[in-house]
Amino acid sequence: MLELQEDCAGVDWREVAATLERVGMAHYAPEVHRRAFEASHTTVFVYEAGRLAGFGRALSDGAYQAAIYDVAVQPEFQGRGVGRRIIDAIMARLPGCNVILYASPGKEGFYGKLGFRRMKTGMALFVKAGAMAAKGFTE
Repeated sequence: MLELQEDCAGVDWREVAATLERVGMAHYAPEVHRRAFEASHTTVFVYEAGRLAGFGRALSDGAYQAAIYDVAVQPEFQGRGVGRRIIDAIMARLPGCNVILYASPGKEGFYGKLGFRRMKTGMALFVKAGAMAAKGFTE
């Protein structure tokens, strides 16, 4: 049975960093992830039998704009509705907001099924611009 947690209490930040690395997403020192999630408007962690299955977070002004980041699901939990559960829980905390989602290349189909659409006006200025272009994030 999947359990939802919407705060950062008791989160193993080493596991968060390891999960992001495992699924091929940007990852940093555990303390950096702790700061990022604790500074976020919305956080969601999904557990099964005490084991971290996935997580995500959103930044928002709480009025009309939001952005979703760091949605990751452990490979063994993928295809079981964990990602949808994370997105649904985040979206429930962002009523009335326009939402931009930052996703890894290749995940567009999953988010499209949830109602997200490609943007034609999005721009990015990355710290490691060359690496992000090589990974397919930018032109």
